[in-house]
Amino acid sequence: MERSLGRVLVIVPTYNERDNLPMIARRLRAAVPEAHLLVADDNSPDGTGEIADELAAQDDHIHVLHRPGKQGLGAAYIAGFRWGLAEGFDVLVEMDADGSHRPEELPKLLDAVANGADLAIGSRWVPGGKVVNWPLSRELLSRGANTYVRFMLGLPVRDSTAGFRAYRAATLEKIGLDDVQSQGYCFQVDLTLRTVRSGLRVTEVPITFVDRTIGSSKMSRDIVMEALWRVTAWGVRGLPARLRGKRR
Repeated sequence: MERSLGRVLVIVPTYNERDNLPMIARRLRAAVPEAHLLVADDNSPDGTGEIADELAAQDDHIHVLHRPGKQGLGAAYIAGFRWGLAEGFDVLVEMDADGSHRPEELPKLLDAVANGADLAIGSRWVPGGKVVNWPLSRELLSRGANTYVRFMLGLPVRDSTAGFRAYRAATLEKIGLDDVQSQGYCFQVDLTLRTVRSGLRVTEVPITFVDRTIGSSKMSRDIVMEALWRVTAWGVRGLPARLRGKRR
C-alpha cells in the first residue's frame, strides 16, 4: 500500500455475523496491516456487537460503531463514512462481513486509488472478475441488474451494484451524503451515479466474489424492488439531458 494513500478505514456493516466477523477481521489485519477496521453493528441479536467490542479491546486498529437497530446497508455505510471523515481518514472502504469480499484483494483496490481513481470498485463483471458458488439464478439477476443500470443511467461501469469498493474522502465530500436515501444494492448504484456525474474517475478492478458459507444472505425481494424503481426513476429523470448530449 503506497503511503500517498494516507489513512485507510475499512467499514464492515454487521447484522448477525458473529461467526464471520473474527475471521474477516483477522484476514483484513493480515492483508493490510496499516488499515483500520470499523465494525458498524446494527444491534445484532446474536451478539456480534459484543464480539466486535472484544476485538477492539485487543487491537487499536479496530473500532466499533453501535447502531440502535437494523436500518439497512446504506444507512450503516453512511454512518461509517461520517465517522471516518470526522476521524480524518483519507480512504474509506466498503466490505462485507460474510467473506464474499476477500480482504486479500483489498490491496488491488487501494493501488487503483493510489494511481488516481476517485472510486475503485471490486468488479465481478469485467475481464478477470468472477463469482464462486453462486447459483445461475443469482448470477443472471446480478448481470441483468447491471445491464439495466447501464441502459437506464448511461453509466460506463460494468458492476455498479458491487459492494467491495474504496472511496477517496474527497469523493464522498464532493458527491454529498445528506440526501442519500437508497438502501441495499441500490445504494451502491446511487453513489456510483453521483461519482460519475460529478466528473470523478471510477476504476473497476477484477475480483473473485465468493458466496458466503456461514450465515444467511441479506438479499430480499424488497431490496430488488427498491433498486428497480429507483433506477427507473433516475433514468427517466435524466433522459432529457442524455438525449441533449447525444444531439450535440
